[in-house]
Amino acid sequence: MEAVQEKLAPLRKKLDKYPQLQQLEDAVKVPKEIIVSAAGLLFALIMVFGIGIASLSSLVGFVYPAFKSFQAVETKTKGDDVQWLVYWVIFAFFTILESFVEVLLYWIPFYYAFKLAFLLWAMLPQTKGAKFLYDSFLKDLLKKSESRIDAALNEAKHSASGLSDAPGAGDVADQNDGKKDS
Repeated sequence: MEAVQEKLAPLRKKLDKYPQLQQLEDAVKVPKEIIVSAAGLLFALIMVFGIGIASLSSLVGFVYPAFKSFQAVETKTKGDDVQWLVYWVIFAFFTILESFVEVLLYWIPFYYAFKLAFLLWAMLPQTKGAKFLYDSFLKDLLKKSESRIDAALNEAKHSASGLSDAPGAGDVADQNDGKKDS
């Protein structure tokens, strides 16, 4: 047991920087290096066996950026707003692409692990991956296609408003108007 503790001592030293881990250790009475090691092992098992990885990658890709976007909106600086707006553009583009090729992605081993790594790379302020993708590829594509995208959105809006004006669209509501509740 001493050999294990000796191996975990450098990790404990690094984890001493995080007071939240100390609070967790005090609450559960388990050493923080064991907690972090167990969490890492659990994460590795999830990655290898793929159990719940689709949900985990979706949560990571959405929850943390949503919270950081909220914080960015509440600050007066503009830089963090731009970072998170760019992230959401990349996230939306990625999600749309993913929905078209989902059947093929099922057959790629460790796809969700790669997706999780991609989303982390895209969102983290240290890597600024979303900004890189936006500046390198997506901005030019969107600028070239802006008028076509606007035209398609206007056409969709016009078609949707036409559906509510179509004959028979209000028939169900009209039939229910004359009936009394039993």
